[in-house]
Amino acid sequence: MVSQTATKPSLTIKRRLSAPPAKVFAAWTDPEKVKRWMGPGEIKAIHAECEPRVGGRYRWLMKTPAGEDHEVSGVYREFVPNEKLVFTWAWKTTPERQSVVTVLLKPDGDGTLLTLMHEQFFDEEARDRHQGGWNGALDKMERFVA
Repeated sequence: MVSQTATKPSLTIKRRLSAPPAKVFAAWTDPEKVKRWMGPGEIKAIHAECEPRVGGRYRWLMKTPAGEDHEVSGVYREFVPNEKLVFTWAWKTTPERQSVVTVLLKPDGDGTLLTLMHEQFFDEEARDRHQGGWNGALDKMERFVA
């Protein structure tokens, strides 16, 4: 009998940011900074909690202009200051659909090369929604850290 392992959808986004790695890393791990950029477009992060350490939890609450709440949370699996973050990702409405986010930061002159990998999506539709969401949020991060 041949068994096949289904590969779950994933995405990778690369950006060059005009800020040093330490500033970009802080934007991911300092709750007050997370609130300044997390959420695409008109969606705003209204609450952020971060325990920035391996095994620590985070919880981010975002609100749409129409007043809908979107809450995501997870656990930090890897934590290398100014270089790497790995954390689980699950929406409050679908906790069984846990995925994994990896953020890699590399110095690049006076800026940072950011690589975001989001893996183990439930399906391609979820991946495609997150691709738009991450790109929108990273647009805001780019302006915030510049």
